[in-house]
Formats: sequence, C-alpha cells, structure tokens
Amino acid sequence: MDTNYKELVDRKNITVGVIGLGYVGLPLVLASTARGFRTIGFDIDQTKVDMLMDGKSYLKHIPVESIEKLKKSGLFDATSDFTNLKSVDAIIICVPTPLTTHREPDMTYIVSTAESIYPHLKRGHIVILESTTYPGTTDEVLLTILEKSGLICGKDFYLAYSPEREDPGNETYSTSTIPKVLGGYNQETCERAAYLYQQIFVEVVPVSSTRVAEAVKLTENIFRSVNIALVNELKMIFSKMDIDIWEVIDAAKTKPFGFMPFYPGPGLGGHCIPIDPFYLTWKAREYECPTRFIEIAGEINTSMPTYVVQILMDALNKKGKALKNARILVIGLAYKKDVDDLRESPSLKLLEIITEKGAVVDYHDPFIPNIKMTRDYKKFAGRVSVDLSPETIRQYDALLISTAHSTIDYHELVKHAQLVVDTRNATKDVKQGKEKIVKA
Repeated sequence: MDTNYKELVDRKNITVGVIGLGYVGLPLVLASTARGFRTIGFDIDQTKVDMLMDGKSYLKHIPVESIEKLKKSGLFDATSDFTNLKSVDAIIICVPTPLTTHREPDMTYIVSTAESIYPHLKRGHIVILESTTYPGTTDEVLLTILEKSGLICGKDFYLAYSPEREDPGNETYSTSTIPKVLGGYNQETCERAAYLYQQIFVEVVPVSSTRVAEAVKLTENIFRSVNIALVNELKMIFSKMDIDIWEVIDAAKTKPFGFMPFYPGPGLGGHCIPIDPFYLTWKAREYECPTRFIEIAGEINTSMPTYVVQILMDALNKKGKALKNARILVIGLAYKKDVDDLRESPSLKLLEIITEKGAVVDYHDPFIPNIKMTRDYKKFAGRVSVDLSPETIRQYDALLISTAHSTIDYHELVKHAQLVVDTRNATKDVKQGKEKIVKA
C-alpha cells in the first residue's frame, strides 16, 4: 500500500460511494460522513434520493434530525445517476440479496449493480461488497463483471468483501461500533480497504480471503437460526408438559458458562436469519455436502406460524368459538420489536393463514401505520393499523401478540381483551387477567 493512498485517507481526501440506501447503506452513509469523508449515496429509487436531499428520513430508527445534520454537513449527496461513480474513490455495495421462490440465491441486485459499475470503473477504485451472499460471490460473480471494464482486479482496481452487521433498533451498538470483518481479493486489496474502514469503524477484523469473510456472515446467522429452531422445538415439547419455556430459559441463563439464551417466537423475520442459511445450502450442493442442521432448523422455524394458529384455534375452541368468522387482532407486524421493518416478518404469514381459515383479521403496529406492497403478500397492501382503545380491543374474539413492541401497555391490553395468545412472553408481568392469556 503506497504512502500517497494513506495520506489521502488520513486527510479525508477520499470520496466514498454507497450503492443502496436502505437499512444497511443509509447507516453506513451516516457513519462515513461522521468521520469526515465526502460520501455520495446511490439508489435506483428516486423517492429515497429526493427524501434524503430534502432532509427527510424514511427509516423509523433513523431520526429526521440525523438526516438534517447529514444534509447540513456539506459532505453528502444522493443520486440515481450512476455516472457519478467516476467521482468516487471507494464503492461500497449494500443491495438486497433475497431468495427466489425456489429458495435459491437471487443475484439480480448484485449483478445489475456490477453491470452499472463497470462502465465507470477507474484505476485505483476500491469496490467493497457488503450484501450477504454465498462464499465465492465476490470472486466468481462480481469480479467477472467488473473486469469487463478491461481493468485487472488486484492491479488496476481493488475488490473486497465485508459483511454488514446492522441490527436496526439496537441501542447498544451502532454501525461504527460493531467490529468489521474484511476479506480482500489479495493482500494489497485487504490492506487498502482495511485502512479506509479503520477510519470509519472502531475495529476492523481482517481475514485471509473474500470467501472467508462471506462465510463469516453465514455462520453467524446459521448459528442463530439453528438455536432459535431448537428453542422453538423445545417450546412445543414443554408446552405439552405444561412447562413454560420462558421460565426454563430465564433459569438456565443464570449458568455463567456453557449456555447462551435464545428465545422462541412465531417464526423468523428480518433480512438475515430466514434467508442467509439457504445461501449456504444452495452452494453446498455444488460440493455434494448435506446441510441437515440448516434444513431441519429451516423446517422448524417456517412451521411456527402454523403452530401458533393451531394454538389460537384451540384457545378459541375452549371458549366455544371457531376460528372461522372470528375477529382476530394481530399485535405487532414488524419482524422484531420497536422497528418498522416488515421484511420476512412471520406476522404476515399469520395474517395469511388466519384469513385463509375464514377469520376476520386486523393488525395493530405503532411503527407500521399501513402495509406497503410486498412480493409475497400483495393482498395485504394498503391495510391500516387499528388503534388499541379499550372499545376497539373488546370487539375482537382474540388478540394474537406476534411482536412485543415496548410502547404497548400489555396490562391494559389484557384487561380489555377476551383472549390473548402470546407468542413473545410479552404478558409475563401481567397479574390481573392471567386466565385470559395463552402462551404460544
């Protein structure tokens, strides 16, 4: 790594380009500008670009004050014009990597982004992929497309992979305080990318290759997926034995070694845990390697909404009511508490199953006032969150707690409800009306 490059970074004479201004890219923009780097955000969604340039936020966990400060800094610009990539020195890719309907990696966004970059690639460019993907994507997919520019990776431009570790709503860790794993195409690339990232993040953890870095992200989320599946399975077993799984976990976690608490729920949501493990199962088939743990965990976790609805049906039956034609209110639509993120939320699956069984279902979520269009649940687009007044609550035959937002008064909720099915242990401190509560 030449001293000229180090001096440019030290003097903040490097312009950073961030492609994809969503849950990963926008926090990265904020972190980059906070460290004094001029940063240009790129997104194909002109609405996002316009909102940012107007000083507005479209993510609940990023306050408008942060965007106003960003705009006033004079270090930020946003655009949908990718010809502006010529004016940046580092290109960081933060685009979605969903699954296809056959649960295989959907490389559409990475490929289209690479195709947009290579005509504007210049000597000295550093390109860093942060999107979660299978081991080999950076070297096999991204590199191949970028070299269509006629430039040679490792000589003319530099390519690296650094998995995003965003956790929206986490009040303990922010983008810049989470250690950053980084793997480069070669040693020179790793050193250059690491030197830049060391200015933005509190710690950079270099690894030997892009494939190792890609595998790190998958391993982190597979670990979580398998352990969540384990406690979901234990929940179903212990429920039959009239044992409260949450009480068991609370007692078990007092052991100061050898145990890490994971908690059950109505299924998996978010942009990582429900998706990432299947990137490895797909890639493992190339090597004829079975992924039994991953697949079993996936089966258990994806079956949880059906299990929850069965508990709801049983609870209604005990009250002499059928689910068909019943009025059900789902509490919480986001995939986890206190965020407005609907991606892969099991609450949407619950809405679908309950509707298909003939019930009238509504939802309440203080963070999601209305349901935007989604790929798999288009029929719910436009639905509006109902209020939680005592009069409203009393109209429903059952309330189903799917996401335990901390802004909800669960004492009042139980007080006025006829029946509460709790998948998150949100009502653990409720004393009056416990006979109305069923754990699921």
